Order: sequence, then structure tokens, then C-alpha cells
Amino acid sequence: MSVSQLARAIATSPTMKLNEEARLLRERGEPVIHLGIGEPKNKAPIPAILGAAAKLQTGDVKYSPSDGTPSLKKAIIRYTEENYDRIVGPENVIVSSGAKQSIFNLLYAILNPQDEVIILAPYWVSYPEMVKMVYGVPVIVTPEDGSFYPRMADIESAVTSYTKAIIINSPNNPSGVIFPDEFIAQIVEFCERKNIYCIMDDIYHKLVFDGRKPPSCFQFTKRSPETTKIIAINGIAKLYGMTGFRIGWAIAPRELVEIMTNIQGQTTSCASVLLQAAAEGALLGIQSIVENLRLHCQNNRDIVMAELSTMPGVKCTKPQGTFYCLPDFRAYLHPAVATNSVQLSEFLLKKAMVVTVPGKEFGFEGHLRLSYAGGVKDLQEGIARIKWAIDPTSPNDIFIGDKKLLRDWL
Repeated sequence: MSVSQLARAIATSPTMKLNEEARLLRERGEPVIHLGIGEPKNKAPIPAILGAAAKLQTGDVKYSPSDGTPSLKKAIIRYTEENYDRIVGPENVIVSSGAKQSIFNLLYAILNPQDEVIILAPYWVSYPEMVKMVYGVPVIVTPEDGSFYPRMADIESAVTSYTKAIIINSPNNPSGVIFPDEFIAQIVEFCERKNIYCIMDDIYHKLVFDGRKPPSCFQFTKRSPETTKIIAINGIAKLYGMTGFRIGWAIAPRELVEIMTNIQGQTTSCASVLLQAAAEGALLGIQSIVENLRLHCQNNRDIVMAELSTMPGVKCTKPQGTFYCLPDFRAYLHPAVATNSVQLSEFLLKKAMVVTVPGKEFGFEGHLRLSYAGGVKDLQEGIARIKWAIDPTSPNDIFIGDKKLLRDWL
């Protein structure tokens, strides 16, 4: 088969690949525990279901405007004012089939071939690949001290005349850290001074813990919605547990929204009106589901940290938000088990039936991303299996499903 060089250069999404592997194992009856998927287990909120059902009952399920239905855009405008203290117009909003498409449309709109995008490690796996898909160049900035907090000095030194944008994801997938307000303020000032787009991926912005206030990127600019370099990306997938509804949006200057709308009109045409109605229902309905999910994730975060603390070789920065952590497993890398995070992830799936995501995919080798979006039982058992598989101080036998297994490789 003859395919393009660009297509060959794009890596497979590791999370989607792992999801498929886990699904196939479960279909065979294997007792797999999935700590890799970034997907809350809650049901979609009732207002979202009723909104979609009401639209479906009309039988009038046709195209919507490419940039989104007027009623959903109105709900997004309200959401932006309430959560960002920012008043924008419908011309500043574009609705897409998920926040991922919003980011892709934006990158397609602003990048010329060889333009560069600064990406802060650890990063979401799709950022570099989406940049490459529009012939841009991802420039990875990794904290030299091994932490998850980048320094402005490192970012500034990575900027060149080709730099077009910086992507910020806080709370961060995969580490769960929240960048300090002072850092975001510096980034915004730097981007607006240098005429660089500041892309704020805020998909987790209300899943914050320990009494923290959800960050607002717009609080650090005095520019109007038409002149700011800040582009805010958000959606319903994570906050409402509506990953399968695929509705996201971007808040941007109207000229940029017009270009993104044109791009979307020539690709997906528009997001489904049925799913837009569901998103509208979620945004306008009772918001207790978001708080319930936040509390669930915070409780699970505490459980995961307690379980990981029983493994003396594991170091883990305490997440401040999201439903991920990125523990350092380098102390357990050796030839009997694995020598890198990809091999370790494969080893744990094979031996312990636990799905994890290799840190290499996020720019942090030697780490594994664990998701604690699921149930407490799976978290505790999953980490117990990991400990059994790689920690020689743990008991030599374990029950996985109805089988008793012996560790004979350490």
C-alpha cells in the first residue's frame, strides 16, 4: 500500500491502542484492570440526556451552522463569563467535535510549514502529532530539574523566529500538577509581547483539589477578545464525564474563528446537532455532577498516593487536579522486568493484567501514567498487582481473577 510520508510519520495514539488491547482481553474473559484510560465512569448528566432526547423527538436532526448552534454558543458564552470572568460574543466561539478537533483546527489555521509550537513536557500525547499533521514542528521543553514545572527561562530560550504558539495544559495531563498563577501570568505577558499564540487547553480546569480555585487564563491579560493572543480550549468530555459525546469549543478572536469555521466546514461540516443539544443541557443543567466528580477524583487521588507510598522505589508528585498521576518507576527498571517505560507497561499488562500508559509517550521516560478516574476497588487491586509484579519485597503469590499466580522472575 502506498501512503503519504506524513501519514507514516504520525504515531498511533497510545491511549487508544491500549484501550483496544484492554477491550480484546476483556472479551476473552481476562480480569483486566484499566488504569490507563482518561474517562470518568459516571453516567452522563440527566439534563444532557433530556436535551438530546428532546432534539431527537422532533425528528429535525439536520446540519447546524459550522461554528455551532446559536443556543449552545449562548450557553458557552454564559459558561465563559461565569468561570473565566470574560465576556465574549458568539463570533468569538466555535463548537467542534471534541476539544481535540478544536485544537487541530486552531493549529491548522495558524501554522505554516516549519512553524514551531512550544510544548511543555510532560504533555498530552496528541500535541506533537497534531502539530506534525499540519506540517509544523513541535519543540519540546522539559524541566531540567526532573519536576513537572517548566521555567520561563527554558521556554524563552526555546523560542525562535519560527515560534507561532505555546500550548499550556493546566491542570496537566498526565502529571496532575497546576501551574502557579505567576507562571501563567508570565506566559501570557511573554506571548502577547512576542506576538505568539498562547493556547490554553482547559479541558480539566474545574477538576482541582484541596480548595484550589480553577485557573483562568484571561485574568492575566488586559487585551480585548479581539486583540488577545490567548485561545481557550474547553469541552464537556472530562468535567461531565461525556467523553463519547465529542463536543468541544474554542474561544478566540473573531477573525481566527472565521478561519477555523471555514476549515471545519470543509472537513467535518459541523458537530452533530443531537450532541450539541446534549452539551447545552449539561452546561445549563444543575452543576452538582461536576462537583461530585471532582470530589470523587480527589478521594481517589488520596487513595492512589497512599497505595503508591507502600512502594519505596516509586516517587510521585501529588496531583493538584485532573484524574491522573505520573509516578516515577525508574527504581524498578532492570533486565528481569523492563528497561524502559514502554517495556514496563507491556510487562504489567502481560503479567498483572493492568493497563498503564508509558511515560515515554508524554515526554517523561521511566514514568507511567495512572488514571484514577475509576472505582476504588480497581485502584487498590491494580496497584497491588503492580507491586506484586515488580517489587521483590512484596508477597510472591497473588490471585488475579480466580487464578493463583507465582512471581518467578525476580
